[in-house]
Amino acid sequence: MTYNTYSDFLKRKFGKKVYKLPIKLNLTCPNRDGTCGYGGCIFCGEEGGSFENTDGSIKEQLSQAKEIMKRKYKAEKFISYFQNFTNTYMDIESFKKIINESLVEDVVGVSISTRPDCLYKEHLEFLEQVNKDYMVTLEIGLQTVNYHTLKIINRGHGLADFIDGVLRAKKHGLRVCVHVLIGLPWDDDLDVYECAKILSALSVDEVKIHALYIVKNTLMGKLYEDGKIKTISLEDYKRKVILFLRSLKSDIIVERIIGRAPEENSLFCNWNTSWWKIRDDIVKEMKEKNLTQGDMRRI
Repeated sequence: MTYNTYSDFLKRKFGKKVYKLPIKLNLTCPNRDGTCGYGGCIFCGEEGGSFENTDGSIKEQLSQAKEIMKRKYKAEKFISYFQNFTNTYMDIESFKKIINESLVEDVVGVSISTRPDCLYKEHLEFLEQVNKDYMVTLEIGLQTVNYHTLKIINRGHGLADFIDGVLRAKKHGLRVCVHVLIGLPWDDDLDVYECAKILSALSVDEVKIHALYIVKNTLMGKLYEDGKIKTISLEDYKRKVILFLRSLKSDIIVERIIGRAPEENSLFCNWNTSWWKIRDDIVKEMKEKNLTQGDMRRI
């Protein structure tokens, strides 16, 4: 196998087809509301990463998504996925309420998108208890290990915050999935390589790789339209993903190697190529060259 896929991991763990059910809440982030900045990440649109979600209560959203996944993919078990903005950025009682509401029939786990600087002690302690009966995964946004780039994209936290957050989450026995962006204009191959090495050193459980897509009416969109930044080529993206995978510990689960994006609201999206074709091209090249996840690591 070229890399350690998420679908295979879920099938091994639960013995059934398991799919995520996205949940959209009315939230914000600390780099949007003035706590550590304004405007949010310069690449993030108003959806906050949840363009595919429906509206309604948590149970209504789960019910709608569950029927779709059952019909389309023959899924049998599910993971409640709190997807948009920072889902731990609320008081503990509100947080307990939303998590408990998501633990409906056939749900075997909870995935929670958040930031490394919003992993509060009370929230982690509560999730540690939930983790006894459900698989709890914290999806922590990092995007890049280059702290200069982190400042440029207005993340509002540094690399040290990320490392500290992962270590505290792991201390509570929680799974950690890290989101990384490959193709940021200020990063180079060394940043890709170092990112894989740092995630390996931290023994994170999963990684989710995204290509940079550029959304209309964002600061990054303006930089792109004004010609102040350029996107990398599709061939360069594939090369960088392969470099990342080969530098990543072989036991880390790779949830995806490219993401889907809202084409109708984008100035640039996956080189006008379907995400699955890009994924298949990467897998094909790795197979043809006999390359595998972690094969560049010495230990």
